Amino acid sequence: MSEEARRTIAEGPPRRMLVETGTKRTQIAVLEERDLVEHYVTDRDDTSYVGNIYKGRVQNVLPGMEAAFIDIGKGRNGVLYAGEVNYDEADLDGEVPRIEQTLKPGQPVLVQVTKDPMGSKGARLTQSLSIAGRFCVLAPGEGMLGISRKLPDDERERLRGILESVRPEGFGLIVRTAAEGATHEQLEADVTRLVEKWRIVQDRADKVKPLEPVYEEPGLVIRVIRDIFGPEYTELVVDDRELAEQVRTYLADVSPEHVDKVRVEEPDDGLFEAYQVTTQIRRALEKKVWLKSGGYLIIEKTEAMWVIDVNTGKFVGKSNLEETVLRNNLEAAEEIARQLRLRDMGGIIVIDFVDMLVPANRDEVLKRFKRALARDKTKSRVMEISKLGLVQMTRKNVSQGLTESFTVECDCCDGRGAQIVDLG
Repeated sequence: MSEEARRTIAEGPPRRMLVETGTKRTQIAVLEERDLVEHYVTDRDDTSYVGNIYKGRVQNVLPGMEAAFIDIGKGRNGVLYAGEVNYDEADLDGEVPRIEQTLKPGQPVLVQVTKDPMGSKGARLTQSLSIAGRFCVLAPGEGMLGISRKLPDDERERLRGILESVRPEGFGLIVRTAAEGATHEQLEADVTRLVEKWRIVQDRADKVKPLEPVYEEPGLVIRVIRDIFGPEYTELVVDDRELAEQVRTYLADVSPEHVDKVRVEEPDDGLFEAYQVTTQIRRALEKKVWLKSGGYLIIEKTEAMWVIDVNTGKFVGKSNLEETVLRNNLEAAEEIARQLRLRDMGGIIVIDFVDMLVPANRDEVLKRFKRALARDKTKSRVMEISKLGLVQMTRKNVSQGLTESFTVECDCCDGRGAQIVDLG
C-alpha cells in the first residue's frame, strides 16, 4: 500500500461499529461519521460456511472441467478445482497428475470452504487448509511466510523478524493487516492459539464421519471483529448485554486495548433506527443513488457483471462544461467506492463516467477513485480509463451482498425489474 493510500485511511473520518441482534438475523454496520459504508448480515437459518472445514465425499469428477464435485452435507455439492487439490509430493513424478487420477467418486476428502454458495452455484472449496486468527493465518504443511502488502515496508520488516522466531515447524504463516503494531508476545500468543486449534482439527478429522464438519468458524460478530476491528474504530456499540460480554471476553484475550470501546445501547426503536442505518440500507437497495451536488449514479446488476452509470443530473456547475463534468466525476468516484463496500459488489464491474476531454482530468478521477478504494478491505483491481470513458475493475466476491440478502426475485417480472404488459 502506498503512503498516500495509508494517509487516506489514517486521515479518514472515525469509524464506529454497530451490532444489532434480531429474532431473524444479526446485522453489523460500519459507520464513518454517520455514513454507512459496510454491512454484514447473517440469518438465523442461513449462515456463512466460509472458513469451515468438512470431511467431504467426492460425488463425481469432470476431467473436461478439471473439477470435482464434493458433498459436504449442505444439500448442494461444492466444487473443487484442480488447482486447489493437494497432491502428495511423494507420489509426484515430474508432472502434476490430472484430477481424475487423484480423486475418485466415493473418496473422503478434507476440504475448506472459500466462497459461499450463490444462486445456482455451489460452494467453492480448497484442500489448502488454513485457520485464521486475530493477527495471523496458520497454513498447516506449508513453509511460506507472507505479510500483508497493505502494511508499510518498515512494519513488514519488523513483523518478519518476529515471525521467523515464532513460526512453528511444519507450518506456514500469513500476517494480517491487523498485526500492525502487535508485540512479539501478542503474535506468539496468536500463533499458539492457532496451533492448538489445528491439533483439535487433526484429532476430529480422524474421528468424524464423512459429511460432518471438522472445524467451524466463530459466529458473524466475533468473526467480523476479528477481521476488521482495530485502532481506527472509536467504539463498538452492541444492543445485547450478553453478546457484549462475549465480545469483551474475546477482545480481552486478543486485543485488551480495545475492550473499553465496547458499550451497550438499547434504544426502544432499535439500534439501527437510532443511527439511521435502516434508511441508508433501503437507499442502498435502490438503483438510483443521488450525489450531494445533484448528479446521480445508476447501479444495475446483470447476470455477468455490475454496471454503474454516472450522470450530471441537476448539477450544472459554475464555470465551464469540462469543470462541471470533472467535479461531478470526482464526487461520483468517492460515492462509487462507498457503494462497492456497502453493497459488497463482487465480480466484474464496469463504470461509465461522464466523458472528459482533458487527459489530466481523467487521470485525476482515476486517482481519486483508487484513493477512495484504499479504505476497502476487499481486494480489487482497477484498469485505466478506456477511450470510451469506461473504467473496468474486478472486486473479490466471497459472500452474497446487500441485494441478495434483502431482496427476492419478483414473481411478476422474473427479475427483469418491470412487469411485462399484454403483448396481444
